[in-house]
Amino acid sequence: MFTSVDDVSARLAETGYLASPAVATTVFLAARLGKPLLVEGPAGVGKTELAKAVAQVADARLVRLQCYEGVDESRALYEWNHAKQLLRISAGRDESWDEARTDIFSEEFLLPRPLLTAIRGDEPTVLLIDETDKADVEMEGLLLEVLSDFQITVPELGTVTATRRPFVVLTSNAGRELSEALRRRCLFLHIGFPEEELERRIVRLKVPGLPEALAESVVRVVGALRAMDLRKAPSVAETVDWARTLLALGADTLDEAVVRDSLGVILKHQDDIQKAAAKLDLDAL
Repeated sequence: MFTSVDDVSARLAETGYLASPAVATTVFLAARLGKPLLVEGPAGVGKTELAKAVAQVADARLVRLQCYEGVDESRALYEWNHAKQLLRISAGRDESWDEARTDIFSEEFLLPRPLLTAIRGDEPTVLLIDETDKADVEMEGLLLEVLSDFQITVPELGTVTATRRPFVVLTSNAGRELSEALRRRCLFLHIGFPEEELERRIVRLKVPGLPEALAESVVRVVGALRAMDLRKAPSVAETVDWARTLLALGADTLDEAVVRDSLGVILKHQDDIQKAAAKLDLDAL
């Protein structure tokens, strides 16, 4: 998939994803070693976008499992098309149960979900297991067979083993601690808020019409906000949104009026907005 760490950086940059050396190195190792990649960090720092960028540069199909509380085997692995099975049973009333059972538990009646879809694919595939920490602990048990041996057992059909291993990315916002068994099967990457220089490059890439001085001011102000004790610190995605907002407003500089009127773009809680309005000193930045 990649020939070197520099190749990772260059090809991801072509998609608009600016990777730090640590990100590029870990992605290269995950691809070279065939290991799943567990990416952890605050929301909005580019964890999901990394998987999308890898799929794009590898010309691979992106298969996504969005985790949430209550996601189960039928949503993650597979389920049977019960309505179609009932119709088949009704159509063959003169058959014995053994004859009907052999037919209704076949590929024709199987509904593959993301994990099985990724395992059975013959083409290059990136499997994104997004927000793994939001799923129940029991869900991790379903993932262990997939991440250990890249295989899934369907009792009625047998074991399905990957002929071409997908590139697997698991993301976590660290809402809960993932099990050691799951972590042991993955390479680990933490993506935090970027350094000022990298974030400035991201803003200039994503908002090409933004003046250089305004881009620098935006990144400095966002950095000052992250240093405050807020309920939700601004993410990189929100930094880009704010830059686009300022461009749409025709702002040339950041002054108190512009910041006050647009804080709702980067801060999503009223107490955070009030705290920022009271403590933010633009003259000191």
